Amino acid sequence: MDFYFGLAQLIGVHTLLGLSAYVVLLTGQVSLAQAGFMAIGAYVAAMLTVLAGWHLVPALGASALLGAAVACAVGFPALRVKGLMLVIATLAFGEGVRLFFFNFDYQIAKGDVKVGPLGGEGFRQIRFFPENGWSTMEVMLFIWLFVVAVMAALWWFDRSRYGAVLRAVGEDELAAQSAGINLTAVKVSAMTIGGGIAGVAGGLYAHYATHIEHSNFSILLATFALAYPIVGGLASVFGTLAAVVFVQGFLIEGLRDLGDWRNLLFGALIVLAMNLRPRGFLDAGNLRAIRRLFPGGGRGAP
Repeated sequence: MDFYFGLAQLIGVHTLLGLSAYVVLLTGQVSLAQAGFMAIGAYVAAMLTVLAGWHLVPALGASALLGAAVACAVGFPALRVKGLMLVIATLAFGEGVRLFFFNFDYQIAKGDVKVGPLGGEGFRQIRFFPENGWSTMEVMLFIWLFVVAVMAALWWFDRSRYGAVLRAVGEDELAAQSAGINLTAVKVSAMTIGGGIAGVAGGLYAHYATHIEHSNFSILLATFALAYPIVGGLASVFGTLAAVVFVQGFLIEGLRDLGDWRNLLFGALIVLAMNLRPRGFLDAGNLRAIRRLFPGGGRGAP
């Protein structure tokens, strides 16, 4: 069972990562910076628990705050550009963060052992869960507590005025601006929320993996983050969850014997999604059909 609990942990962390990109995509912006925000959250949370002796929960709070703050700082200059230039700008930021941690060396002595990040060798001995006697199932439940909380918050946001504003900006910037919506404030706020969610994902990843290094937060991870909401669709947060379960549970784990050929299948899936289902596989029409399967589910559906 530990294998399946471990897979559920991975799916939970990647769901948070995908949701961090989902918020940004709602405004029509394509960001490849999510892996960078996740790296910041991972290293910050790990340093606070390992070096400063913090409990994991406040450490995750700090990683979320710092991820959000950095995302906000990045958002103002990055969102002055659009389209391909925004993709390049956010990609450059993500790679800059990765290279920073590749060269980041800060260790302290704890007894006979030195702990802390050691440049290219990464950050080992992140042992909050083992040292406190957490089982694999308990770690999985802890991760999914955050996943459910974030999904519930975004589900509520989607149905609030703020969610309507995000989607209005994403669908037609000129119309939204004509209606008096501050485009910069909306886009930066979405980037900030996404950075905070990615920071939490990073903190959780660092502690269940117990060892992180710069290569964990490469362009491939940034691509995954962006692909989940694109493949799953932006009609609902559940689309991102469904895409993560399919990609990580089936493509990555279920087809493990194919080795690196799985990446080719993943790329083909993105191409298919963008050409055959440009609104994602779980779009508004599919959601309405699913609701009708349940008693009263189609009531009031357009």
